[in-house]
Amino acid sequence: MNNIFKWDYYSDQPTILKRKDKKYLRKGSEFSFFKLLVTNLILFPYLFIKFYFKNKKTNNIISNDEFYSMCVNLDKGKEQVELIEELGVKSLQIRVFLNDIQNIGDYVEFAKSFGDDKTIVINIIQSREHIKNKELLKKDIKIIFEDFNGICNEFIVGNAINRIKWGFVTMEEYLNFYKTIQNLRDEKYKKYKLIGSSIIDFEYHFTIRTLYNNFKIKYDKIASLLYVDRRGSPYNTQMGIFNFETKIEFLHTIVQNSSKCKSEEIYITEANWPLSGTAPYAPTSELECVDMNTYIKYMKEYHNIAKQTSKINRIYWHQLIAPGYGLVDNRDGKIIKTDAFYAYKEMIKDEK
Repeated sequence: MNNIFKWDYYSDQPTILKRKDKKYLRKGSEFSFFKLLVTNLILFPYLFIKFYFKNKKTNNIISNDEFYSMCVNLDKGKEQVELIEELGVKSLQIRVFLNDIQNIGDYVEFAKSFGDDKTIVINIIQSREHIKNKELLKKDIKIIFEDFNGICNEFIVGNAINRIKWGFVTMEEYLNFYKTIQNLRDEKYKKYKLIGSSIIDFEYHFTIRTLYNNFKIKYDKIASLLYVDRRGSPYNTQMGIFNFETKIEFLHTIVQNSSKCKSEEIYITEANWPLSGTAPYAPTSELECVDMNTYIKYMKEYHNIAKQTSKINRIYWHQLIAPGYGLVDNRDGKIIKTDAFYAYKEMIKDEK
């Protein structure tokens, strides 16, 4: 498994799997894909009709201190503490990798370094080994729950689960993974909230499968990696009618009508645009990349649109330091605050 799943340190994500490896991993999963198809054949039309005719107005009050949130990474260094203070961000997301559990102390100290005035959510990043080994998963989740006691009370379970390069082959694997963690939470850690199902991009057929099923699970809140970068502007459409705003509205409809969701709170846990001229750090090809001025424009539009819907509680910009798509460039060991950094700072300042 370790030979199949490799990490790309430039773009902060797994490398794309070879076709033969995908075929090997998917062997024997035909029934799971059949259930995915049948679930959507039944529910997608119903949910689309609900979305199309529903009242879009809402009176939800969104807190600015939580809405403008940021992803920070342990491997990006302690410089992030000062940068976060300068931005004025109060809500942070930190990835904790299950396959790096031996360094859990470093993650805990990193979280503490931002101070007591921050709201921190931990994103539990899956590994193939933990997906396959339930006992190992329970052992290491218990370590995470114990060590982050008093630091945070929200945990995002999994990341980009509909991308096989991240480790999950089927939605059933994720649902079992989530259920194992939920059972442990329910036994000993009832104060914690679990957030799922962490579907990336506008692939709501996976969202529907993870929110409409016979598994005995409940999501305290919903996480979505709702990228629209491949469409350019957030105002651009996909499939004719789905721009960023209507994607939010449709997602909210799916959440609102699911018995698996304890609340209608939605966190967008990743969003950004890739920056032109930053290969190999950009996570996409140059075709999808934008210049800095366009990046800033889209970033502001993305936040404004989401906030006006009153259906997104937090947007975690991904991420603070990343040469290919973040607000700060750290190539050659230098910390360079980009124009987007200062634009983000002004954006949240103007809202306070």
